Amino acid sequence: MQAATGYPEPVLKLRDLLNTYLDPKNVAIVLRAYDLGESAHRGQTRKTGEPYILHPVAVAQILASMRMDHVSIAAAILHDTIEDTALGWKDIEEQFGPEIADLVDGVTKLDKMKFRTRVQADAESFRKLMLAMSRDLRVIFIKLADRLHNMRTLGSMAPGSRRRISRETLDIYAPIADRLGMNSMKHELEDMGFANLYPWRYRTITEHLDTMTGHRLEIVQNILEALRGKMADAGVPCRITGRKKSPYSIYKKMLSKDLSFSEVTDFFAFRIITETEAHCYQALGVVHSLYQPKPGRFKDFIALPKANGYQSLHTILNSPYGLPVEIQIRTEDMDVMASKGAAAHWQYKTGVSPAGSPPASAEVRAREWLMRLVDVQRHTGDSLEFLDHAKADLFPDEIFVFTPKGKIIDLRLNSTALDFAYAIHTGVGNHTARALVDNIEVPLSTRLANGQTVKIITDPDVQPKPEWLEFAASARARTAIRHYLKSLRQEDTVALGLRLLEKALNARGSSVERVSEERWSQFLKENHFNRQEELFHELALGSTLANIVAGKLAPDASLFSDRTDSGEAITIEGSEGNALSFGACCLPVPGDSIMAYVSTDKGLVVHRVTCSNVREFRKHPDRCVDVIWAPITRGMFPVALRIVARNTPGVLANISTSIGEAGSNIETVAQPDANPETATLLFNISVKNRDHMARVMRRLRRNSNIIRVHRVG
Repeated sequence: MQAATGYPEPVLKLRDLLNTYLDPKNVAIVLRAYDLGESAHRGQTRKTGEPYILHPVAVAQILASMRMDHVSIAAAILHDTIEDTALGWKDIEEQFGPEIADLVDGVTKLDKMKFRTRVQADAESFRKLMLAMSRDLRVIFIKLADRLHNMRTLGSMAPGSRRRISRETLDIYAPIADRLGMNSMKHELEDMGFANLYPWRYRTITEHLDTMTGHRLEIVQNILEALRGKMADAGVPCRITGRKKSPYSIYKKMLSKDLSFSEVTDFFAFRIITETEAHCYQALGVVHSLYQPKPGRFKDFIALPKANGYQSLHTILNSPYGLPVEIQIRTEDMDVMASKGAAAHWQYKTGVSPAGSPPASAEVRAREWLMRLVDVQRHTGDSLEFLDHAKADLFPDEIFVFTPKGKIIDLRLNSTALDFAYAIHTGVGNHTARALVDNIEVPLSTRLANGQTVKIITDPDVQPKPEWLEFAASARARTAIRHYLKSLRQEDTVALGLRLLEKALNARGSSVERVSEERWSQFLKENHFNRQEELFHELALGSTLANIVAGKLAPDASLFSDRTDSGEAITIEGSEGNALSFGACCLPVPGDSIMAYVSTDKGLVVHRVTCSNVREFRKHPDRCVDVIWAPITRGMFPVALRIVARNTPGVLANISTSIGEAGSNIETVAQPDANPETATLLFNISVKNRDHMARVMRRLRRNSNIIRVHRVG
């Protein structure tokens, strides 16, 4: 082994750390790698002004602190030589063998990848990164350590470079560390990325956190002592540590839950490290006996580990100090895995783990995940598809679904089949009639999951409905729906306003066409309308009355007319959209005798002539309009039924079945009254017309559980 004389201090520290867990012959290989790297990088400096070789040494130190094997450490020291010096793969292979040379080459290829943001990441580069990881996870461990040291020394970079690198760290590298279960590295990458990307936010939260910690230090110490005392009394062998939450985790909570800093209360967490899995559950019982647990806040990641192999018990308690207490309980081995994740596998290979310890579950899970990605690549060869599969796991706030032709659509979490349609094209979304998910027809409101194949069937007669806004999750879909409804409402109201005016003029023996251009021009100018369409819109909304406008447009027409009626009634087809509405008080359906009232806030509202409000409407004849149903109506119409039924188990399901068998949908159901013998139920259902409603009611009256049924309104 080469004498230590002449090695700089960082190399001596690295050597001493390696000697604590590696064989001397392997430490010698690492020092030989340093000699080669120092020679190759001689004369090169970093922006900080220090010799360049100290950067790869620092990267090796990070890996050594994770107790990585000597191959990883040597490759880390040499990781920039192929890219930045005259050395090539062959030179390294001759001195250190193909394993170290391949690792250096793999990291070199990753260094050439330039990510911009998560959404804009180059698909082919990302594919290469994942495939390199699948061949040897140590490639990404070295790259993550390289990124970690770069973040630690980011202060020497220009502001623009700091922001770009920080965004890339938060978008790409921290999620990869998380997916590999490397929590310690993930948290440090996140906090440094946050500090450099949003320095003012980081500084503000850190200052508040330090102040809060100072104020509550005594409380935290009291809780810590109470936990230790309770564990000792119960005979649970453990060590307990307390820690404050990281600035970035607090920032993410403020964003996700729309909280101010003062509204975030769980700044502190306590970790209980025990000896065995049984001790973990015993410790859980002890802490629950000390402080009352918060309902629904317990998670068992021991029985059901996270996807990255993380295992622990999580619970949140109500302390007597008015502060929630977050507790994590796990064994020593689980704690190692939580910190190092998949990288712990090489610790086991070096023989420093406790005897009989199992293979690292994080490493196994990481390999399974990567092998699934390799399988996708093998079957598709599509870089974009490969990227989206990887992102589905790395970025769980997004989902990735397929078109029938295999194109990947990137959607936000909780997106529906309708969101998918709008993601394809606004025209597709606006005319979506049906959706098939994995060849099964589903409602448009169905939430989609990763990997599903979605087929949209369109119909030119279909148009966006206001209720679509209730389940559309994406901004693109909601914006398109609102825009369409706004334009549609304009078209519908203009058409209806024209019909109202035509009817009023017909009653005077005139028509819109028979009004002269001069009179039209004069009327529009006097009433501050730029176009006829603006007038028609106002007429439909009830802001202006058709009879009054007709009197001004054709003041003398009635003198030459022998008509005594009020003109032809306006026909209602049910397809008028937003132009008119149906009275919620009586819910008219095709077949009912109807009238309409021009409301100043709702426009034309259709009511049944038997509606209790009609008597009041008739006091304003100028606002009452004759309407009739068209011979053929479209759509479904709501109707309310009051049902008195026997109060027996399953009666609601039984009644619902009868309604469904009659071809009607249930919109809402309520139970305003019940006693041990009977229950009163209010159903809002949809029917095509009065005959359809009668069929539904006949079917219900044949149900032995129903005592009475009648229409409401």
